[in-house]
Amino acid sequence: MLERIITALVLVAVVLSCMFATTSQYPMLVLMIIAAGAAGYEWFKLMPHDSAHVSKVKATGFGLLTALLSGLALYFSDLALLLWSASILTWLFSIYWVKSFPEYDGWYNPALKIIGLVLISAAVTAIFVVWKSSPWWLMYLFLLVWGADSGAYFVGRKLGKRKLAPHVSPNKSIEGLAGGIFTVAIVIIAVQSIYLNLTFTQHILFLILSIVTVFSSVLGDLFESMIKRRAGIKDSGRILPGHGGVLDRIDSLLAAAPIFAAGMYVLKLFGVDL
Repeated sequence: MLERIITALVLVAVVLSCMFATTSQYPMLVLMIIAAGAAGYEWFKLMPHDSAHVSKVKATGFGLLTALLSGLALYFSDLALLLWSASILTWLFSIYWVKSFPEYDGWYNPALKIIGLVLISAAVTAIFVVWKSSPWWLMYLFLLVWGADSGAYFVGRKLGKRKLAPHVSPNKSIEGLAGGIFTVAIVIIAVQSIYLNLTFTQHILFLILSIVTVFSSVLGDLFESMIKRRAGIKDSGRILPGHGGVLDRIDSLLAAAPIFAAGMYVLKLFGVDL
């Protein structure tokens, strides 16, 4: 437990420093590229392979490729928008994959490597773009994801009876999901009431975006759990003592970040300046 707490404190300190300690974009940029590379390395290990031994050289190469694509998307905004669109489309398909598991696992094939490239690159570029808009909007995104996860965990432990996706993640419950939604509802209401000066219609649109982001974070968590279960692996990696791998920490953000960033972009097109 002590190891887990220390790791969490170090992670929080690093992320918050990159977010708030400087107006320079380079610390956040470097952090995103490193995260993309590490996540890509771990993703490759979860993919189907011809042999039981996974080549570390190939996994490293895939991680570097993921970092390169993320770097290009961070530089070329049109590429980032394309990745977000492809990511959101993939997440829509994943609803069926999660719902049908384990009866259907046709998604577990070599094409999953391409999907990983898209999902990871889309997520890190989305996080960076939200941060550039305002570090506080990125903090809001984190609060939505962490609030939903924490609320679901504590409520699920006490009241959880009906399983949300028993074949994918047996510990998650419908009651826990409701607890997570209630928790983030407090955050959403507080932010909209105190900080946003919007019309009634704009408030509704922002509320819809926030709720969709929360549900997508749950989907991201379930999807990574499903891949690990299919691959027969408990944790995506061991780089974070007490926490597993990078993918284990950002699985919810893989889905939530592109959806929130794309939603902010669409809202601006409708005149909602956040």
